[in-house]
Formats: sequence, C-alpha cells, structure tokens
Amino acid sequence: QVQLVESGGGSVQAGGSLRLSCQASGTIFRVNAMGWYRQGPGKQRELVADIASGSTTNYVASVQGRFTISRDNANNTVYLQMNMLRPDDTGVYYCNAEVIPTGWGLTAMHYWGQGTQVTVSS
Repeated sequence: QVQLVESGGGSVQAGGSLRLSCQASGTIFRVNAMGWYRQGPGKQRELVADIASGSTTNYVASVQGRFTISRDNANNTVYLQMNMLRPDDTGVYYCNAEVIPTGWGLTAMHYWGQGTQVTVSS
C-alpha cells in the first residue's frame, strides 16, 4: 500500500511564502512523476506544477517565477516553495505521485495526498 502525506499549509498575507512537503511511503518499487494540484473555492482542481523523476519541471503560467517544485528521490519527497503568494493562490493543495508499487511489475498507479489548506489574505 502506498500513502502520500502532505505538510506545510497555512495562512499568510499576500506577498508571503509557504513551503509544502509531500512524502510517499509504503511498498514502493519506484516513484515516477510527482506534482502538486490545487482546488480554489468554486473552482476545478488544476495542476500547479509537476516534476519528472529526472527533475524536468512544468508549471502553470500563473505561478511561473513565484513557485519552485523540487524533489528528493532518496526520500520519495516532493516540495513546493511558494513565494510572492497572492489571494488567488488560496485553495486546497494536493500532492500527486505516479508510483510503481512493489510486486506490480511495471504497472504505475496514481496516488493522492489528503490535501493541505493554503489561505492567502490581502
């Protein structure tokens, strides 16, 4: 079984910073891409940023230059450093990982974290 555990959400004023962490644990053979999604009030869930196992990154245009995604492959952990936060960054942030569980051959599964709230006030 694979679990993703997130931490680091909270409330900040506009212009502030937060750092999110997400660690994958369990019976893991390999972790491929990892990423962060968010769902704002009344909005659909959207991809914020993702990072491949080789560290190639991808960002939604609205966070380019403000957010940085990184990963620690040895600990199956992904981070999201969020700077210059704006009120429209408010939402629940979810970690996602493409994982090959042990004993599943090369079949990859997508797993989600429980979500962490980020609130940015003006």
